[in-house]
Amino acid sequence: MKPNVEIYDTTLRDGSQGEGINFSVMDKLRIAEKLDAFGVHYIEGGWPGSNPKDIEFFAEAKRRKFKNARLASFGSTRRKGVAVEHDDQVRLLLEAETPVVTIYGKTWALHVREVLKATPDENIAMIADTVKYLKDHGRFVVYDAEHGFDGFKADPEYALATWQAAEQAGADLVVLCDTNGGSLPTEITRITAAARGKLGVKLGIHTHNDIGLGVANSLAAIEAGATHVQGTINGYGERTGNCNLTSVIPTLALKLKKLCLPESSLRILKEVSQFVDEIANIRHDPRQPWVGEAAFAHKGGTHVNAVQKLVSSYEHIDPARIGNTRRVLISDLAGRSNIVMKAQELGFKLQSDTPELKEILNRIKVLEHEGYEFEAAEASLALLIRKILKHREPPFVIESYHVSIRRDRANFVCQASIKVRVDDATEHTIAEGDGPVNALDQALRAGLVKFYPELKRVKLSDYKVRILNSIAGTGARTRVLIESTDGKEEWGTVGVHDNIIEASLQALSDSLEYRLTKK
Repeated sequence: MKPNVEIYDTTLRDGSQGEGINFSVMDKLRIAEKLDAFGVHYIEGGWPGSNPKDIEFFAEAKRRKFKNARLASFGSTRRKGVAVEHDDQVRLLLEAETPVVTIYGKTWALHVREVLKATPDENIAMIADTVKYLKDHGRFVVYDAEHGFDGFKADPEYALATWQAAEQAGADLVVLCDTNGGSLPTEITRITAAARGKLGVKLGIHTHNDIGLGVANSLAAIEAGATHVQGTINGYGERTGNCNLTSVIPTLALKLKKLCLPESSLRILKEVSQFVDEIANIRHDPRQPWVGEAAFAHKGGTHVNAVQKLVSSYEHIDPARIGNTRRVLISDLAGRSNIVMKAQELGFKLQSDTPELKEILNRIKVLEHEGYEFEAAEASLALLIRKILKHREPPFVIESYHVSIRRDRANFVCQASIKVRVDDATEHTIAEGDGPVNALDQALRAGLVKFYPELKRVKLSDYKVRILNSIAGTGARTRVLIESTDGKEEWGTVGVHDNIIEASLQALSDSLEYRLTKK
């Protein structure tokens, strides 16, 4: 079906200009393939000729077949005083051999005079010449009107003249750009409507997030008549970023009821968001609207109680529609409903009338007060619930341990010994490691694998330390969070103590115990 709003992704160009973002050629190709499978209509690959990376990207992209998206190269209008057919930058746009070419030109008369050092008429000629030349070479041309809104606010008549020049030269789309990201939704609505009244060509919107309104401004333009929106996955971009497509797409589809991507695409929205973060080597923001881990997380007891009865009471949509999940958090703010829902999520048959429920809730609140945190340590929470519900002996008991560090010439040698009991058998092991925690980890595993060979597959995937009361200096209480995996599943555990070694051992012990008892 023909979309009501086209999605134009510029993650690979405008997004890559964000601080801390650095894509390799292979990164860009992988993201392009993911975006194509996701169903966006345009993928802007970069600026041909601006750097060797983009030259190689377009060379490689020529060999790929895109099923849903059209690849776009990006550049500017011809230079002042240079005929378009002699402009090297325009030539490189054609040599990229993309079906779509996006060029930007000046809307703001101030920039024409002070930046281009050109006359207003020459700027209009630069726009018209470049659009016509690209159209004559068979390209679909998107014209990005840089500083479109600031230019219109300063001189509406001249701004409109630049947009009309692009339209009359054959541009397929005129995109109004809030390049400085400082416009308000009311201004976006008014100016987009004015453009809609003067232009016959399709209108697009390109916003930045400098005052936190990138998404709101894009939606304002859509409601004023724009049918094309440009943005980036996760809002990457210059300064504070671009319009975030992972917010705009579901808002268009589920709130404004405007067809933009297929329903099947919405269901992998979170997956796409996490994929791009992973490629960019950036930690996924848990507080991202729609796709963040916290977007449908419930912590307050009254909230969870209401959600247990009616999910729509604190959820604006079913999170599964965009590939997210509902999460119930456990903390000292938890009520009985939190515990029941979380325990059921973890596989326990717990009900609101279960006798041990009060004991579980009280124990959690005491531990939270001591510094434990179970939101990222669900395996430790599961062990706590299991012990109270079933009153079973753990699969092993740590009877004693010792850790030592000695300096051997220029190197430090860390050694740990540990004594563990399994049923009536006792095992004492010694191991060395890169540090005291690593040595303790090695010793504990060496002692247990003799009884439980399946623990050979368990590995630590992450280790985090948090100082809870830094005012106590080196005697401060420490929280250790550990993530473990057996190659198939991942789980988190927590330990808290004034001694970082003891806190680490608690989390390590929980990690192995959970693997042995989770079934």
